[in-house]
Order: sequence, then C-alpha cells, then structure tokens
Amino acid sequence: MKFSTVILLLSVSICQVYGGHRFGYSRAEQRMWSRTHQGCSGKYQSPIAISSGKAIPLTMPALEMVGYHNLLPGPILMHNNGHSVSLSIPKHTKEEVEGGAFMPYIFGGKLKNEYEFEGLHFHWGDKNNRGSEHVLNDIRFPMEMHIIHRNKKYANVSEALEHPDGLTVLAFFYQLIENDGSELQNLVRNLPHIREYNQSELMNTTFSLSSLLGNLDTERFYTYKGSLTTPPCSEAVTWILFPDTLTVSVSQMSKFRHLSNGVEGSVLVDNYRALQPLNNRHIFVRKVNIKSTPLEGLNKEISYIKWDWLY
Repeated sequence: MKFSTVILLLSVSICQVYGGHRFGYSRAEQRMWSRTHQGCSGKYQSPIAISSGKAIPLTMPALEMVGYHNLLPGPILMHNNGHSVSLSIPKHTKEEVEGGAFMPYIFGGKLKNEYEFEGLHFHWGDKNNRGSEHVLNDIRFPMEMHIIHRNKKYANVSEALEHPDGLTVLAFFYQLIENDGSELQNLVRNLPHIREYNQSELMNTTFSLSSLLGNLDTERFYTYKGSLTTPPCSEAVTWILFPDTLTVSVSQMSKFRHLSNGVEGSVLVDNYRALQPLNNRHIFVRKVNIKSTPLEGLNKEISYIKWDWLY
C-alpha cells in the first residue's frame, strides 16, 4: 500500500474518531457547542469530577488489555487537528487477519463486549495546575490521555456513536516530574513535525500501547457512563479512569504547549472541557483485595513539585 493511500485512510479514521469539527475551548465557545451539536446539552455528559470517597465500591472482573504488549501496525500517524494531538494506525489487511494478526482490544470490568483499539489523543493545560478533563479528588492534573476503543459488534466509529455501548475510553492522568519520562519520549520527539494546525507525521518507528503505560497499576479503576468530551458529545462512552498516574516532565509539557491551534498567534493549550453535572449517575470503583492505601486516600499522597517555580 502506498504511503499516500495510508495517509488518506488514516485521515478518514481520524475524522471518524475525533469528528471533523472546528470548535473552541473558551467558556463562551463551549457554550456554543450545543447550538450546532444538540448532544452537547445531554444529561449524561463528560468530563465529571470524581471523588473516591463517594464512588460505589463494586466487585467486578479486572480489565483485560489483550495485545497491548504487541507492536502496533505501522505506519502510525500523528496529527495536529487544532484541538488535540491524535494518533491513529492502519487496520490490518484481510490477509494479515487471516494470518492471525489482530488489533489490541479490551474486555472485563463492567463491559459486556470486547472493544477494539481505534486511536488515542491528549488534553493539556497552559499551566501545570490544569489540563486534565476529569478531576479526581479535587485534583486537576496537567495532562490526560484518552485511549479510544470501539465495541466490536459495530462496524465503525460512526455506527458505534449511535449506541450507548458504542465506545470505551481509557483515561490516564499525568503527574509532573523533573526529568523526561521514557513512556512519552517516542511521541514527544515527533511533536515539532506537527507544530502547525492540520499537520500530520508518519512516525518512522512503532511501539506497543503498554509502553505508554509503564508500570501503571491497572487493577484499580473508576467507571461511569458518559459522552465524548468534544462535539458531537455523543452519549456513547463507557469511561474507565485509573487513579494511578503516568509521568510527564516540564520539558515534555513545553513541547505540547508550542503546538498551533490554527488561530494566528495562538497555541494549542487548555483543550479541556468544563466539568459536567453528574445528574444522578453512579460512579463505580473496582474493589481490589489489597490491604494498603484506602480508596479515600488515593491521589492525596502524591508529592507534587511546587507550582510557583514551574513555567
């Protein structure tokens, strides 16, 4: 398959997952979302604030991440769509599937089906005390990663968005450290190539999804029913969020903050949606048989670098 064809197919995939919409993140612009996308005024919207003390402990299976240790099929496409950095990968050919190849997928938790990997993207702030979309125990982290999965019973993302069980998104929070973290380095070194709006870059290396997660504890997680956090805000998402954190350095964050959002003189920062009402939804937390830190203490013992000296 020619690289030009690969880029076209991956660009179509990006539009399916992230929409092709132009929108802004200022308070005034977010209030406008529902005028063009009625779903953004729905009752079960995301993101939300999560309090570990109020989450309902529930015995449920572990989340199984099948194929997360396998190298992703290449070439991997990085794209600056003006409201995030997204990564997408080509689908396996029929011959590859017949030879045993498969895309990473997840099952377990409260999921009733298998969900196949579709892509991932990030949300981050202009300052180090904001950036994540979800808030955990009153903490807003500097960055949040979303790994998107489609219910295998639906043929594509467009179809999945029409159903309440269409997508599952795994959300990961980032904590600041002083030195560069190895998990993000493969991605960060390519960010200068997509500095301008609508730029794409075919990465010359591949990696596994597990390499992005390092030694993250995936046994503990929160889950709730919600929506996409960008227009069209479809209420088709089962969210799974991990209280254990990944790491990002000040230098790595700076490279994200130098990307353009397509507006002259502006940079791509603070690309997170305002918190949405819970509206009587339940937030569940997986019960883990560990005699260590109680759930109420999760994320309250994190040792943060003081904000005042960070730029």
